[in-house]
Amino acid sequence: MTQATMERPIAVEQQAQPPATLTPAHRRHILDLDDFSKDEIELVLDTSVAMKEILGRPIKKVPTLRGKTVVNAFYENSTRTRISFELAAKNLSADVVNFTASSSSVSKGESLVDTIRTLEALGADVIVMRHSESGAPYLAAQHFRGSILNGGDGTHAHPTQALLDIFTMREKLGEIAGRKVVILGDIFHSRVARSNVWGLARMGAEVVLCGPPTLLPFKPGALEWGATADNSVTVHVEYNIERALKNADVVMALRMQKERQTSGLLPSIREYVNLYGLTTARVALARSNALIMHPGPMNEGVEIMSDVAYSRQSVIEEQVTNGVAVRMALLYLIAGGA
Repeated sequence: MTQATMERPIAVEQQAQPPATLTPAHRRHILDLDDFSKDEIELVLDTSVAMKEILGRPIKKVPTLRGKTVVNAFYENSTRTRISFELAAKNLSADVVNFTASSSSVSKGESLVDTIRTLEALGADVIVMRHSESGAPYLAAQHFRGSILNGGDGTHAHPTQALLDIFTMREKLGEIAGRKVVILGDIFHSRVARSNVWGLARMGAEVVLCGPPTLLPFKPGALEWGATADNSVTVHVEYNIERALKNADVVMALRMQKERQTSGLLPSIREYVNLYGLTTARVALARSNALIMHPGPMNEGVEIMSDVAYSRQSVIEEQVTNGVAVRMALLYLIAGGA
């Protein structure tokens, strides 16, 4: 990915500045976290702290992106991601256009590339894209002179969700390195899990993937996901939920994605609930202050029980709130100095 050094310090306003010593590598696109360094992730997190401070003010708006146009191009339905990106862009004073594929010329057969070229011709500076096909934002990035922000593509990646998850963990637990993070459920279809693995591995966390064998991408002991260049970070695969949850610092339940599954992966939802549903008794196996997380939307009573989702350990609503601050930070970092 093309990068060039930005010489200016990070500063939104005088009252909301991350450390002035941070000078990020300026990324044109945010497509996934597999090529992010630990320093770059920390920069996003530090910038998000400043953005969250802005969100706590009576007037939640700064002029940073005044004159910029952000297009939310969503080829899949979304609530949290689309609205949080819209709020983030508006809080930075950008002009925002929401594009829905079903009500556009896409329904008449217009290709993705033609759509991207049309949006560019209409003046888009940043396109936030969610697409059902894995790799669609990468194709768009090849044909767009502005910036592409991946809001989720197929089963491949969801980098902004992973960054807001990591931000929430750091906010609550402090240092991420050495923390045990269990990602539980439908790993195979989860773009959230994939991006979280890359990001958490870079931050030095111990990542455990737990779920039925049919919904896990690797066998126990696999090293492929999340390994650093020197293989100093590994991702552990565990089929037994009780073993996985022991001494966990974070437990992230994933939505059972029925719409992405082909027949035969699970005998029944009831059996999945019995074997892998996140209950109060299972949470007790983790550390007493373990965080309970979920990227949403939740299937309460399936992958997570209602009493767990709304327990004192749950930070699920805070994840949603933090999503606005993190997406403000990303928009600022890729477009604020352009």
